[in-house]
Amino acid sequence: MQYRQLGDSDLRVSAIALGSWLTFGGGVERRRGIACVRAALDQGINLIDTANAYGRGAAEEFLGEALAGVPRDAYVLATKLYFPMSDTDRGLSRAQVVKQLDASLRRLRVDHIDLYQCHRYDPDTPLEETMQALTDAVRQGKVRCIGFSEWPADKIRATLSMPGVARFVSSQPQYSLLWREPEREVFPACAGNGIGQIVWSPLAQGLLTGKYAPDGPVPKDCRAADAAMGLYFPREWMRRPVLEAVQRLRALAEANGLTTAQLALAWVLKNPMVTAAIVGASRPEQVVANARAVDAKVPAEVLEEAGRIIPPQGRNTPVALWWRLRRRVLSLL
Repeated sequence: MQYRQLGDSDLRVSAIALGSWLTFGGGVERRRGIACVRAALDQGINLIDTANAYGRGAAEEFLGEALAGVPRDAYVLATKLYFPMSDTDRGLSRAQVVKQLDASLRRLRVDHIDLYQCHRYDPDTPLEETMQALTDAVRQGKVRCIGFSEWPADKIRATLSMPGVARFVSSQPQYSLLWREPEREVFPACAGNGIGQIVWSPLAQGLLTGKYAPDGPVPKDCRAADAAMGLYFPREWMRRPVLEAVQRLRALAEANGLTTAQLALAWVLKNPMVTAAIVGASRPEQVVANARAVDAKVPAEVLEEAGRIIPPQGRNTPVALWWRLRRRVLSLL
């Protein structure tokens, strides 16, 4: 496993991180989930990412149990706040930062969070209030470092000129061969400002594993077929041109002794802006296979060909419109 410095922080994190969205505390049976966590630690994965909103606390509670007894310095724990935890609890106000941080610490059974992230930008709270509350959490020792997920570039820049507050060290955008939108504004806003990228959905929710055939049925054990997890799967990604492109990517991967997922992860990790890629897992063997992408010796010309094979989804494609609509709906919850 490779370890990389996260932005300007003192955190050294594994290039592959284990995520918990839609899996732990709900989508994956408890025993298999614990096996995935153990497999991750065995592979040298030390960055574990979650959020208070995943299962409304269930993912954090699961990880608190799964990591019990593991030396605290053996893993880097990242969680988030913003999305609703009740009819009245949501956002990034000072009161919510204090309340949700303490609740996450209890569920995770730890005395500090290594990386505390704002899950989205909160337009209803002054940015200064949020940043000061996060800074106080750092000064109290409850949080080591702070980050954000899916923030607009102008808000990222606005924090850089604020005096007397803790600095963000990480950004968590969606990024993959299929979704390259962060390259437009978010990556440039972070470049040179000590903010590393911990990207989510680098396999496009499993689409870039090559498991979906253009002419075949949807596999029964995959995310797109799951009643709960499938709600977040963009159906536009199942269009024939996309699936045919993924099969060409699969052929390229196999010709170079790789799985499709390993090639897709290697493509993400070759970007110098990317510190780590978060992978989800429902089986421990998936964790092991994905961890091996870090050591894959992939020629530059193969990575370039992968980038040509998969058509990135631009701002006005059906998938981009789907994501914007989903984020709008979530903001209204």
